[in-house]
Amino acid sequence: MPLTCETADGICLHADDFGPADDVPPVVCLPGLTRNARDFAHLAKALSRDDRVGRGRRVVVLESRGRGRSGRAPAETYTLVQELADLTAALDEWGIEKADFVGTSRGGLLIMLLAATAPIRIDRAVLNDIGPTIERSGLGRIAATVGARMSYPSMAELAASLKRASCEQFPRLTDNQWIRYAEQLASLGPDGSVHLDYDAALADGFTDFSASDATPDFWPAFAALLDHPVLVVRGANSDILSAATVEGMRRRHHNLSAIVVSDEGHAPLLWDRFSVETIKAFLQ
Repeated sequence: MPLTCETADGICLHADDFGPADDVPPVVCLPGLTRNARDFAHLAKALSRDDRVGRGRRVVVLESRGRGRSGRAPAETYTLVQELADLTAALDEWGIEKADFVGTSRGGLLIMLLAATAPIRIDRAVLNDIGPTIERSGLGRIAATVGARMSYPSMAELAASLKRASCEQFPRLTDNQWIRYAEQLASLGPDGSVHLDYDAALADGFTDFSASDATPDFWPAFAALLDHPVLVVRGANSDILSAATVEGMRRRHHNLSAIVVSDEGHAPLLWDRFSVETIKAFLQ
């Protein structure tokens, strides 16, 4: 079931709502920088149904401004500060006082910032391939690709482009899985062409990026999660979240667990049984 919320500056946010409408706090999923709700479709369906791992939960998957079905906005508003305000407004609109959160990449940064500003709203947190230190090489790769090309003649062409760009991070994906990946990222236009589902103006946030600059420090925000159970999911081939950063998180946090997804990079796709069942068990 779709949910909508209008922000203070008039942007319509969209979310998908899965599972039972009961009194148990829901799971809120937050996609990455250029991603949309389809990234979490497989996980959300698994979390929302009863099975041998545990009970079904309500799952809400929010699309940030400029992504998926959510409204496009002025480029200067594509910031973590604004997206945090949007998240808070959406939670208020939908009556979600407290939740478990799953965040991929930028979505995980939003979880840390929410913990720093409104810790009472968070119970448990899953950080998918993101931590307080962002590796410069991965950030440079993202800076070079956001908005660089937005349209493709077909889904197969997009899948082939993704494979060329990311085969080292995802060496075991089959051709059919590359198509599945492409279908999460893009939609078909009326003429059969394929368009990535985000605003190309997101690239404006990287205009001043330099490979020599220090990456943002999110350790103070991560400290706000020290009183909350945390699960870290890291892709073994990730160029955003290093094993050293995960170990540093583990040393600081007394209730943090971590898993590594083999043969995947940034960010783990959360299609595999091991990741899904680990996340579901953690959220029980």
